[in-house]
This record gives sequence, structure tokens and C-alpha cells, in this order.
Amino acid sequence: MTKEIEMPTKYDPQAIEKGRYEWWLEGKYFEAHPESDKEPYTIVIPPPNVTGKLHLGHAWDTTLQDIIIRMKRMQGYDALWLPGMDHAGIATQAKVEEKLRSEGKTRYDLGREAFLEETWKWKDEYAGHIRSQWAKLGLGLDYSRERFTLDEGLSQAVREVFVKLYEKDLIYRGEYIINWDPATKTALSDIEVIHKEIEGGFYHMHYPLTDGTGFIDVATTRPETMLGDTAVAVHPEDERYKHLIGKTVTLPIVGREIPIVADDYVDMEFGSGAVKITPAHDPNDFEIGNRHNLERVLVMNEDGSMNGNAGKYEGMDRFECRKQIVKDLQEMDVLFNIETHVHSVGHSERSGAVVEPYLSTQWFVRMKPLAEQAMAIQDTDNKVNFVPDRFENTYMRWMENLHDWCISRQLWWGHRIPAWYHKETGEVLVGHDAPEDIDNWRQEEDVLDTWFSSALWPFSTMGWPDAENEEFKKYYPTNTLVTGYDIIAFWVSRMIFQGVEFTGQRPFADVLIHGLVRDAEGRKMSKSLGNGVDPMDVISEYGADSLRYFLSTGSSPGQDLRYSTEKVEAVWNFANKIWNASRFALMNMDGMKYEEIDLSGQKSVADAWILTRLNETIETVTRLSDRYEFGEVGRALYNFIWDDLCDWYIEMAKLPLYGEDEAAKHMTRSVLAYVLDNTMRLLHPFMPFITEEIWQNLPHQGESIVTAAWPTVRDDLHFPEQADEMKLLSEIIRSVRTIRAEVQTPMSKKVPLILSAKDDKALKTLESNAAYIEKFCNPETLEIGLRIDAPEKAMSAVVTGAELFLPLQGLIDIDAELARLEKELAKWEKEVKLVQGKLSNERFVSKAPEAVVAEERAKEADYLEKRDTVIKRLDELKNL
Repeated sequence: MTKEIEMPTKYDPQAIEKGRYEWWLEGKYFEAHPESDKEPYTIVIPPPNVTGKLHLGHAWDTTLQDIIIRMKRMQGYDALWLPGMDHAGIATQAKVEEKLRSEGKTRYDLGREAFLEETWKWKDEYAGHIRSQWAKLGLGLDYSRERFTLDEGLSQAVREVFVKLYEKDLIYRGEYIINWDPATKTALSDIEVIHKEIEGGFYHMHYPLTDGTGFIDVATTRPETMLGDTAVAVHPEDERYKHLIGKTVTLPIVGREIPIVADDYVDMEFGSGAVKITPAHDPNDFEIGNRHNLERVLVMNEDGSMNGNAGKYEGMDRFECRKQIVKDLQEMDVLFNIETHVHSVGHSERSGAVVEPYLSTQWFVRMKPLAEQAMAIQDTDNKVNFVPDRFENTYMRWMENLHDWCISRQLWWGHRIPAWYHKETGEVLVGHDAPEDIDNWRQEEDVLDTWFSSALWPFSTMGWPDAENEEFKKYYPTNTLVTGYDIIAFWVSRMIFQGVEFTGQRPFADVLIHGLVRDAEGRKMSKSLGNGVDPMDVISEYGADSLRYFLSTGSSPGQDLRYSTEKVEAVWNFANKIWNASRFALMNMDGMKYEEIDLSGQKSVADAWILTRLNETIETVTRLSDRYEFGEVGRALYNFIWDDLCDWYIEMAKLPLYGEDEAAKHMTRSVLAYVLDNTMRLLHPFMPFITEEIWQNLPHQGESIVTAAWPTVRDDLHFPEQADEMKLLSEIIRSVRTIRAEVQTPMSKKVPLILSAKDDKALKTLESNAAYIEKFCNPETLEIGLRIDAPEKAMSAVVTGAELFLPLQGLIDIDAELARLEKELAKWEKEVKLVQGKLSNERFVSKAPEAVVAEERAKEADYLEKRDTVIKRLDELKNL
């Protein structure tokens, strides 16, 4: 008898997901409980920038985090997944300025305070978009602890770190060549510069010796910078130029007399062996200039236009100046050759503008001591574990080759640097608060690099610098960071060195690294290619569960993921299969309540087998999840749910469910309820919406599957002997179906079936489970016996422990059957060869665990038996 249940007849993800997230939030199921004595498990979300909507990469990254935190919560941890967002200084300010330009305004028209008010409005709007997308994805975030990199608590942490580093002389202010973005008019760190191969010119010029005795040849890719030249350098051992060291040349156009200096930096083999030195516009020239006390002549403005030091070119854009100066130098016979030259040119990651090496007074972090202690922790038991571990090399290489970090940015949106300059004396004061006599001081206009505050994220979000804060003490260090390999240098390394410096601990135990989402052809998703995919569109079409399962199981750690609509659709089909199977099971549970579930009685072979398979799946899923092997977890869940539960057990359950044996019926219902409950729990971190919906209809304890206990292996529900019996039955059923298909005999047509058991154990299994064989093989007659001789002109198959025959008189093609058996023989001979090769390897036998060797020996015996049976059957057919 079936019972009406609340589940609709059709799987509709939009209907299932509607309102569920709000229900979870109302129940406060995602909130951590610092007052509890449970062991904590913490993840802080990599804070998305408040500059736009989330893309597929964000969806992937956050889904992986959600899987981990949901599983840990179910395993009994006090799980905290802390949400938050990043102010993203350059990117957000650029967006707001773009909006203002569309209104005919600039930030200077508004002034700093009004501009910041506009930017906060932008932040509030886009933070709302991001939260709605988190909701659509079903992310189990503790919103009661949401943070923003510019909120007061984090700002206090930023000031504390800045002041402490300054006091330790690890932050300093100085004039250096930095990466300058003329479009956004701000400094950039090295990793905010993207290098592209560009075809340009290599310009060769004669610089005339001042004494009129000749020329010295130099070359450059940026002729506009020659206006700032203050020397020509040659190698001290270069015989061509030794006699010129100490003399001067007259700088063309400018007419300035500049010295010829000797410096070991110069490569005698490259070009002419002489190089022009522009200390204000090249980092290497800057260092040479320092060694020789050269003047630094800056010839550009912050917007990339030429300044007063450029003489008649003042006001011209740098690239327009380049064209004009090339023309002028050619007319003067100074420029004698332009060579086509492909070279690496830095571009701003944010604006796309060509980056200008630019002399500027900026704030820097002295990186060497910080990097050294961050690297040292990797030699201890408290190291940061990279998954996959090869990415530790990426991290270490970056840390070994660090330059001092330029942390000041010429922006208004961000953490304003806590430094003040005395208006009369120029004295610099660094501190948490403004000086008391503020009228005599002016605060630094610049703000800090966004990554400066992001580097503090794991501990600043926990209430630090209050080290006695209860949440900081309980939830820090965090357990797992999930992020892409593309920001190991940007963010991961900085969190580690700041965490070690200020808390004395690693900021997280594990870093799970994933790759990039690419299109089906393996191309990076971009606006220019038009191949981007909005995760919200995918959710609208297929549901969040389908997208989540595809993203989380579609690759292995560290690898890129290729997006495929067809694969998302395949997951929808999987979810539909789960829905329909669950609905059938629930309809046949006859309103069973949780306390009525009883697994202590007599079980069928199918009952015992599915309980055993559930145990195996629980062990596999738990073990692989702890290793972050979610692709393998997905395969294990799919195989168990689709093949074992839906295609086999539920079909076999129909026998007792539709039968008259009330005890067998109750046991089947109990097994269905127990297995479905545990299966939904295993699947829940991957597909939270459908599993909650199904679980709510199952007989269960508790309010939500979110807080239900993670399944554990139960030894009292492990039946290996029955599992072997089921293996025999399923092999027989599959073989019969295969043979019928080969000879085009449909399952609806009854044919005789003979089963020949190899021993008494197999015979007992076949006889006691004849009802299953009758149902799934549809024989006209069924003969079961011990070592029955093969009938003439019959199709046959060898299974573990038995042989089966289908006498198909008038249907069988002897030649075709012989060919099939020859093919099967080749298969078993290959298997025998492989397993015997392994067992003949003394190293394998001596080093492998005993259980593994025993398993291989059992395979050998099984394969040999199957091979010999096929040989025997071939001989029989050949003699017909």
C-alpha cells in the first residue's frame, strides 16, 4: 500500500530551494557557539571585492568551503564559517569614479568626504548583491559575525599592525622607483602588474662627447625618458670605454652635460656595452644612481604626461612625446637605428594601463625578516599544509625572492595611513590617533594597499588585537583556507607572514588550492571571448545543487575545471533520480515513524548487502573528504546512490514491499528509512537543498539535516558474507541481461535458465534467493543444481561461484558464441597475467600489507577459475 506524501511528483529545484535558505537562517543553524565545549573548526571566507557580482570561480571556491564546514558541523564540531567582504581599494574607487564620470563629475568635484560617502553607498549596494548570491548558492555562513575590511574593528587591527611594524623599523618611508599606474594615479605592488609581450622599438642613439672627440652609442625602448638621463654607464673592464670613464657627454635636445661612469652592473656583451642612466624612471638605473650620487630628474607627471623637466614636450602624453622625440632625434642625426623589438611590458592589473617605473616617495614594508620567519615555520610541526603539497614550492619561491613591499596607494578609498607630518618641522608622527595639537599637523593623504588589510583577515576578523578575546582564543588559528593558485603570492603568503609576526602562529592549518574555471575548450573565461558564465543563470536553469555538485566534483585539488552545461545537466538528472527513488521509498514506508525503525530482525540478502555498501560508502566518503578529494567523493556517492541504491536495492525492495510477509515488509521499510537518511546526510554538504527536502519527509530526529549527525560505520550492520552472496546474484542477473541483449531476446520473453553452482555454499545462495532470480531474469523454467553439465546449444556465462546457461534453441548462433567466448577467454587470460605478474614481484609481496597481498591471491584464484571454465565451455561447443 502506498501513502500520500508531501513531495511533489516532479523534481523542481526552484520550488525546493525557494524559502529554504531563509528557513535555515531563521533557525540559526549556521551560527557558531563559542560558549560550547565542542572542538572548534574555523574557515574564514576569502572576502570578495565589493566591485561587482560573483563569478563561477567564486561559486566554486565558496562551494568547496561550504562542503567542508557543513561536514564538520555534522561531525560535531563548533563550526564557524565567517563571511565578509573586501573594500578593494583601487578596483572599487575606479568603479565609483567611472560612475561619477558618467554624471560629468570627478572625485575632486566632490572632495574626499563626499566621495567616500558615495563609495560607501556603492559598497552597501554591491554587498547586498553578494549576499543574495551567497543565499542562492546555499552557503552556510554565520552572518552574525560578518566583517568588512574597512569596519572599525579591522581598521583598529590595521593601525596596530602598521604602528608595530613602524616601531620595529619594518615599515619605512622613502624615495624609490615604484610601479606607477598613470590611469588610476597610484602606486602598484609588483604582483599587481601583469607583464605582456609587446612588439615595440629598440632605439639606438649617438650621445656626443662634450669635448667633441666623438660619440658613445646607447639604446632604449623608452626614448621619452632620455630627457631625464643623468649619466652614461660602462663596465669598468670594458677596453672600448676605459679611456672615456670620467669624461662627459652632452645630452641631446636637453643640452645637459652628464658623466660617463663605470659600474659592474653593465653587461659588456649586450648592445654597445654602454647604457643611458635615468635614475627617476628605471629601478636598475635608480640603484646605479645611488652608487654614483647621480641627480634624479623626473620628467613625467602622475597622469603620464610630460612635466616641466621635459622642456618643449611639457604637457604631451608620454606616448605622443615618444613619437615626437623620435622624429626630432632623427632630424638631428642622433637616432640612427630603430630595431623591431619584442619585450615584456608591465600593465596595471586593474586599469590595463602601461605601468610606468616612476620615482616616488612611498611607504614600504621591509620584507626580508618577515619572510624569513614565515619560511622557518615550514620546518616545524605547525607548518602550513598546502594541498596539493607541490604548491608549497610556489609559496617558498615567492618568499625567497621578495622585494620590499610598497604599501602606500594614492587613493581616497581605503585605510588612511596613520602618519602625520608637522607643518613646520616636517617631523613624522606614526600612531593610532591624531596628535593633540592637530592644527599643526597634516595627515598622510595616501591609503594602504588593499592586501595590507586582507593579510590580517584570519585574525583581525576574530577580535585581534584583543588577544584575550574569547572568540580569538577559540577560533584562531583557523583550520582550512580555500583559494585559487593564482593568489598564493598576492594573499596567502601575506597572511602567513603577518600571522606569524603578530600571533606567533600559522593563520590556518591547511590551504586547499584549486585552479581556474575554464570553458569547455580549456580557455580562460573573459569578457573579450564572451565565454563567461553567470552562476546565477545556471542556478535558475538547473538549481544550486546541480551547479554545486558539478563544481565540487569536477576536478582534483590544484587542477583547473572545465565548465560544461551538459555535465551540469547530467547532475540534474542525478538529482532527479534521487528525488524519484526517494519519493517511491517514502510512498511505500506507510507513514513509518523514527521510533518504529528496527534493524534487529531477519534481513534479506539485499537488506544486508545495502547496509554493508552503506558502511563502505560512509568510510570512503569520510576518508576522501578529509583529504579534500571531492572528485573521488562524488564518484563514490554517485555509484552508491545511482547503481546500488536506486538500480538494485529499491528494485529488489519491491518484492517484500508488495508481498504478504509483514515482518519482511517492516524490515525493508526500516532499511529504506535508515539508508536514505544516512545517504542524504552524506550527500548534504554537496547538495544541501534537495537533501534537506527529502530528509524532512523521512522519519528522523532533529530539526534540520544541517545539524544532524554525520553518518558513522556501524559494525553491527556489516555483513560481508551476504555482500558476497549479492555479488553472485547481481553477476547472474547482469550476465542474463547481457546474453539476452546479444541474441536480441527481450526480457519480456521467457527462456529457460540453468544455474550450476560450483559448491554447496553457492548452491545455498542460489536456492535461497531464487525469488530475485525469477523476478529479474524472467526465466520460463529455472533449474538450480550443483555442477550441472552444460546443455547443448546454449549461451553461457561464468560468474564467481557459478556458471549459467540459457538454452536458446533456434536463437543461438554457435559461431557467434564461440567468438564471444574466445573474447572472454582473452580477457581472463589478461587478468591472470596481470595478477600473477604482481604476485611474482618479490618486492610487492614483501612490502605490501598482508591484506593487500591476500586480496591479490584471491583475485588470482577467481580469475583462474573463470578462465578454466571458459576453456571448458569452448571445448564443449567445438565438439557439438
